[in-house]
Amino acid sequence: MTESRKPVVTVLTAPNDPTPPGIEPLKEHAEVRFACDEQSLRDTLPGTDVMMVTDFRTAALEAAWPVADRLQWIHATSAGVDALMFPALIDSDVTVTNARGIFDRTIAEYVLCTILMFAKDFPESLRLQAKRQWKHRDTERAEGKQVLVVGAGSIGRQIGRLVKAIGMNPHGIARTARESDPDFDAVHSNEALYEQLKLADFVVVAAPLTPQTEGLFDAKAFSAMKNSARLINIGRGPIVVTEALIKALDDGEIAGAALDVFEEEPLPEDHPLWARENVIMTAHMAGDFIGWNQALTEQFLKNFEQWSQGGELFNLVNKKLGYAG
Repeated sequence: MTESRKPVVTVLTAPNDPTPPGIEPLKEHAEVRFACDEQSLRDTLPGTDVMMVTDFRTAALEAAWPVADRLQWIHATSAGVDALMFPALIDSDVTVTNARGIFDRTIAEYVLCTILMFAKDFPESLRLQAKRQWKHRDTERAEGKQVLVVGAGSIGRQIGRLVKAIGMNPHGIARTARESDPDFDAVHSNEALYEQLKLADFVVVAAPLTPQTEGLFDAKAFSAMKNSARLINIGRGPIVVTEALIKALDDGEIAGAALDVFEEEPLPEDHPLWARENVIMTAHMAGDFIGWNQALTEQFLKNFEQWSQGGELFNLVNKKLGYAG
């Protein structure tokens, strides 16, 4: 950014969402506009140089895209950028960055928590506690079990580190195999997925949503898994075909699932997954920690400082692949 005028930054939030905390200092260096839907974005987008998008489900940007006349850079305050990967943006010269790094550790903590909850049968313990029933049971050991992380990026790497720390054996699935990796026993290519599913005790979906990963966990994938295996999805809901998952649970093809993301969000009250005792569910919150909104804004402001001084942006998204490399 070399012009002397103040750059224009438009912040796109979900309807009824508050202003991102910590955004006030930006007003010293930029003209800041706010939008929350297609109409307000059509009003604010002309003349905008930079966008900060906090609504990771938004379709407003694609709808308003024709009026973007100066846009240079879009920052998504989420790890997933699938909602932004529409053809016109992909084919444009507009740079996209994401929130890579903010949620990595807390998501990994969530994964480790759910693994231990399954191994130590905590869901049943909580049900028994609610009924005031004393019932001794033996539980599993986590040590020595194999964890397959589908999506061996920055989040997957943190998962590998944590599960390895308690003696588990992490394997990764990535676009290309890696001969060695400090956080995994091995990293296999996408082509090895079904072979590795046969060996895993816990399968963690940590991949971004792309055309290649949408519906990846279908009947074929579940039939390849161990009957004793558990699925953990902290990636994106549409990577897992819900009907196939329910059938796999009902037929005993897998032993359980921990789900933080779903094909349909919020999950309807009458959805059959609510009644499954071998399913742990949370409301798309695996990475959210106290203060995460402030941390996202601070990350954007650091990148904005880089941009305004002509430096290189960090967390660049490969628009063709649909994720930060």
